[in-house]
Formats: sequence, C-alpha cells, structure tokens
Amino acid sequence: MARNQLTHTVDRVTDSDLFERAARAGYVVTGLLHLLIAYIVLRLAFGDGGNADKSGALAVFAGEPGGPLVLWFAVAAFVALALWRLGEAIIGGKANEPRSDDDGLSGWFDRAKALSLCVVYFGLAWSAASFAMGSGESTGRRNAGMSARLMQHTGGKVVLVVVGLGIIAVGGYFVYKGVTKKFLEDLRTGGGKLVTTTGVIGYVAKGSVLAGAGVLVIVAAIRADPSKAAGMDAAIKTLAGLPAGQILLILGALGLAAYGIYCFVMSRWSRM
Repeated sequence: MARNQLTHTVDRVTDSDLFERAARAGYVVTGLLHLLIAYIVLRLAFGDGGNADKSGALAVFAGEPGGPLVLWFAVAAFVALALWRLGEAIIGGKANEPRSDDDGLSGWFDRAKALSLCVVYFGLAWSAASFAMGSGESTGRRNAGMSARLMQHTGGKVVLVVVGLGIIAVGGYFVYKGVTKKFLEDLRTGGGKLVTTTGVIGYVAKGSVLAGAGVLVIVAAIRADPSKAAGMDAAIKTLAGLPAGQILLILGALGLAAYGIYCFVMSRWSRM
C-alpha cells in the first residue's frame, strides 16, 4: 500500500512540464562540463596546465564574470536531474512511459542504475555549489588525500582495489554501450548518422578514460602512491607521458567533446 502511494506521488510530480525541463537542463550543463574538460585536455596536449576533470571545468565557470550565477543554475539543474533519477529508482522505469512493474533482475538493475545516476548528479550539484560559494577544490587533490588515508591500513587498500574495479566496470559499460549503440535506446527518436557517430565516439572515449582512472586507482593501492588515485585528471595526464602522448590527448579531447555534444542530444530527445 505504502509503495503504491509513493509510486503515485512520483507519477504526479513527474507530470510537471517545469520539472521535466529542469531535469533536461541537467544534460545541457553536463554537456558544457564535458566540452570544457575537452578544452582543458586539448590545452594539456600543447603544454598548458589545468585539471582535466569536473573540478577544472567548474573552476573555469567560477572564474568568469557572472560565473557564480551560472554555477547556481547548474546546481538547480543537477538537483532536478538527480531527483528525476530518484523517481525512476522508486518506480522502476521511465517516469513518463508505461511500466511493466518488472520486479525481476532486469527491473532491479534499472533501479540500481537510476539510483547510481541520482548519486552522481547530487555529487555534481554539491561540487557546483562549492565553487559557487568560493570553496571548491580540486577533485584530484581530494581523491589523492582520501586515498592516502586509506592506504595507511590494509583494509583501506582493499577498499581502493574494490573501488578501482567498480570504476573499471562503469568504464567498460560505457564502452559496451557505445560499441553496441545501445545508447540509442535512451532516445525518443531513432537518431541519424551524426547522432549515432557522436554517441559511439563519446561513450567509448568517456568509458576508456573512466577505465583508465580505475586502473590507476588499483595501481595506486598496490604501489601505495596516492597521486595515481586522483581520478580522471590523473588518467588523462598519464596519457601525456606515453609514446604519442600528444596525439592520444588530442583524440581524448575530441572524444570527450563528442560525449558533451551527445549530452545536448539527450537534453532534447532523452526518454524521461
């Protein structure tokens, strides 16, 4: 009875056009963040500095005139998208589509995926709010500090390995989704050649960077080197030290830019 009442409440709330537009705005901001990260990666390829992750992109916003206002808009958009994903986790499907009330493995997987995205977008909202208030910090530095504390204990190293494996799994899922073009199932339209190509490149690039970050977390735990566990920024900067590093960074920048552009497609055509 309580579950039916909760589901009914979610259905009623997600019927709001304003709520849906606010949630879709979350994809727009996500796209802008990835375009900025791609720009930072491109600068790294040619010898400039910067943090190639969400904190670096948010810092760019914060440093521009009117930046805090833009960041507060980002906070609102991320919170809206996080709440929308929470609603999907509760009802077990897309809020504005007929549901089969699938309580099998597939249904619970969809719930878990929606809940994970909810956590991700709440995290982005928190980061954007921190930069809007002038207290934002580098994600890489924070991750490295947390990893250093965990490495002081054997159990902490095990936790880091598990986290690394989890990040690799997420990255692998992104690559799989891109290669198989399953991301098209998230759209209300079939998608033309340009949309499909952008999605494939974007998902494979994003997944590859995430998987690389996961590998570095495991390496950091084994070698007791917190600097390796700095996340996306560390993974991207590791590419710079490889043979043909500049070319790899340029390709990575193009891939992340493609994912950012695909986020704009999601803002218009995503199934909600």
